[in-house]
Amino acid sequence: MIEKVTDINLEEMLKKHDKVVIKFYADWCGVCKAFAPQFRKMAEDANDGIKFLEVNAPDNPKSRLSAGVYSLPFFATYENGELKEKISSSDRNAVQALINNIQSTPELN
Repeated sequence: MIEKVTDINLEEMLKKHDKVVIKFYADWCGVCKAFAPQFRKMAEDANDGIKFLEVNAPDNPKSRLSAGVYSLPFFATYENGELKEKISSSDRNAVQALINNIQSTPELN
């Protein structure tokens, strides 16, 4: 399940979950809307240990700036609260590679 977050609760979510994938989007972004079903499928197919989030970039400038969002759709992975990888793309293979990279890193316990 993909959860929508804002500037108010993003940091809390990053602390709460070890591995996070965030999609930054805008309501006016046609490419973001077109890619949404693919991202939902990727989230459903991913390991249970990964939390998937969505942030409306124009409405949440703090989150957008902290991830370095420069174009939409934009995807970022976080591990233990730290930004690991980011990409601006609507290419399914590129986004899947980003998800695969965070899935393949061992859990720290």
